[in-house]
Amino acid sequence: MTEVLTPLASRKAAGMTLNKLVIGYQGHKVAGPMTNSLRAGELCCLLGANGAGKSTLLRTLAAFQPPLEGEIWIDGRNITEISPRQLSTMIGIVLTERIKMGGITVRDMVAMGRSPYTNFWGRLTDEDNNEVDKAMQQVGITRFANRQISTLSDGERQKVMIAKALAQGTPIILLDEPTAFLDFPSKVEVMLLLGRLAHEMGKSIFLSTHDLDLALQTADRLWLMGKGEGDEGLLAVGTPREVASELPRFFPSEHLDFDAEALRFNIKI
Repeated sequence: MTEVLTPLASRKAAGMTLNKLVIGYQGHKVAGPMTNSLRAGELCCLLGANGAGKSTLLRTLAAFQPPLEGEIWIDGRNITEISPRQLSTMIGIVLTERIKMGGITVRDMVAMGRSPYTNFWGRLTDEDNNEVDKAMQQVGITRFANRQISTLSDGERQKVMIAKALAQGTPIILLDEPTAFLDFPSKVEVMLLLGRLAHEMGKSIFLSTHDLDLALQTADRLWLMGKGEGDEGLLAVGTPREVASELPRFFPSEHLDFDAEALRFNIKI
């Protein structure tokens, strides 16, 4: 019997819950146990020093690798019990790698987000085309829908990939360093865009970033991840104000001073 899939986002919002999650690879523990939840309608930023395990956590939440211990739940179901095709209607992924598909148009790239719902031949229905058009409009890239990806700036390309994730119709979107290759104005634009999409569309948007000050100003909630196992690797989770006192512990440096009132790091000169 052919599996008929409906975008989960069209049925109801779904969050993601971590229950005593331990992450790592090849038997090596990176961090955990962690118990917390991603909430619908929020932009959540994952912060931590290099080597803290941010990428490992994202890969685990995306089901690219299994947890060492514990569970991940989506829509009341254990992620291990969900087929890859069903999972593709629940989680959208935007990776940090630069797009290298030079011969494809913007619209064709965004349309790839509809692959979980298309037939064997990958043909788009009227509904699929409407979702593609809507995603491009929501991200503000309709004006260059027919341009090739290779002609776009890094900021424009990142918007294309966000539109592709929107077209996928998932309630959860995970992004790995979405501002990594962007200039500062483009970083701000992308973060504000993601916050708007989370709030207006009820999406649960979770991203890793090294842009601390930008995350502090734009995120609804922060997950702070430290190096080490046990208590050292546990997350501090909360609004920027709620976790402000924890930030110096997660980002220790003799050259930085954190202003808890202004929510920003200052360089000691």
